[in-house]
Amino acid sequence: MALEWIVLGTAAGAEAIMILLLTMPGLDGLRHGLLLAVRTALQPLLAVIPFCLFLLMDIYWKYETRPTCEHGSHACTATEHLRHQKSIMKSQRNALLIAATLLFYWLLFAVTSLVARLEQLNQRTNKLDRQD
Repeated sequence: MALEWIVLGTAAGAEAIMILLLTMPGLDGLRHGLLLAVRTALQPLLAVIPFCLFLLMDIYWKYETRPTCEHGSHACTATEHLRHQKSIMKSQRNALLIAATLLFYWLLFAVTSLVARLEQLNQRTNKLDRQD
């Protein structure tokens, strides 16, 4: 089960790096190539969304079917309680990774659209300047 979290973490890291490269000042010469590369990568990265939803359902299922450590009917030993707390912390960490991946994808899509629009506007202004 750890492989899917590695894949998701790698996707989130790649998305974050692409966002940083697109928004970093001083890379105007590389911006057109970066924009083409990111636009090409956006469609395959779209597979992250259903993957995140699947992993979110997996976390929910594990949460619903976990053994409970309540003081009433079933008292847990210290080891069971520690295992229960560790499981909850892992689920919270994984949920944060899912949220970060989805947020980075949305930001990458929005930033790519804005950079593409900015490049179009720059080309228009250059055409207008040449005509005058």
